[in-house]
Amino acid sequence: MAADTDMVNLLVIAGATLAIPILAFVALFILWPSALIKIYYWYWRRTLGLQVRYADCGGYRFCYSYRGKPGYRPSILMLHGFSAHKDTWLTVVKYLPKHLHILCVDMPGHEGTTRTNTEDYSIRGQVRRIHQFVETIRLNRKPFHLIGTSMGGNVAGVYAASYPSEICSITLICPTGIRYPCETKFDNHLQDLEHSHYTLSIPLIPSTPEEMEDMLKLCSHVRFKIPQQILQGLVDVRLPNNDFYQEVFMEILGENSRYALQEHLHLITAPLQVIWGKQDQVVDVSGAAVVAEALPGCRLDILEGCGHSVVMERPRRTAKLIMEFIISLGTTSGPIKKCS
Repeated sequence: MAADTDMVNLLVIAGATLAIPILAFVALFILWPSALIKIYYWYWRRTLGLQVRYADCGGYRFCYSYRGKPGYRPSILMLHGFSAHKDTWLTVVKYLPKHLHILCVDMPGHEGTTRTNTEDYSIRGQVRRIHQFVETIRLNRKPFHLIGTSMGGNVAGVYAASYPSEICSITLICPTGIRYPCETKFDNHLQDLEHSHYTLSIPLIPSTPEEMEDMLKLCSHVRFKIPQQILQGLVDVRLPNNDFYQEVFMEILGENSRYALQEHLHLITAPLQVIWGKQDQVVDVSGAAVVAEALPGCRLDILEGCGHSVVMERPRRTAKLIMEFIISLGTTSGPIKKCS
């Protein structure tokens, strides 16, 4: 009888021990989905071996994550897109060799990087800030590989044109900053916005779960089924930043930034790779031909069944293409392991 009682007590204790984290997860999911999202990113960074660090320079602070150490092989710096953050790259980093030195930085004003009311968030302004970051951590002691997606691709291309001696190669993923021969669904939204003098809501700056779902549909060809609570969490995380996002949005649409990449293409001397989702509804895939015409030696990788969010829709394929490109250049010392 005593043994049975002990067994019951053990089962109760075990059940209670298991119930606590389960109940905590359910509570977070229902009451604080935004907190659950932050925990998710923290756990994923930890699992992939990424560490978060800060770089201070003249009162300005950059937040970035990194894995590995500088060595004979070129470091890889990754620039995310508009209204995103350094963790955007986790899906791709997962499939990159662990021995490479990889850095993912929060773009100016985004996430953990300093945000000021007087900051220049134009493409050239962001290029200057990223160069400040590179100098602060001394990443430019030897040429590095630069990757940018969307707005980050625009910044990466102008950076490579402005500081050619620092770049050994560059990958642009669905970059903005080009005069696209064909219009997209987002271009139609932009025309409506301009006609309304920007009084209409901006599709890339959602403020409700429904608008968040619409934005995800606009950016992704693959349809992800996302629970309403998670959509709410994504909105909750973004809402405090929406005024800032609108400021950046207006800056990068301005005459000094809208076609910045195209205006600098002829100055890019490093080997260039362009990856684009064929079904991109934000910036049309016809932009790839514009880049190829300006730089005939560049490598084009067009992904079928893929939209604007290439790093989310095709992370394994993206990592594979990037590594194939880097290896083909022979810019590494010693063998590079294949992507897992």
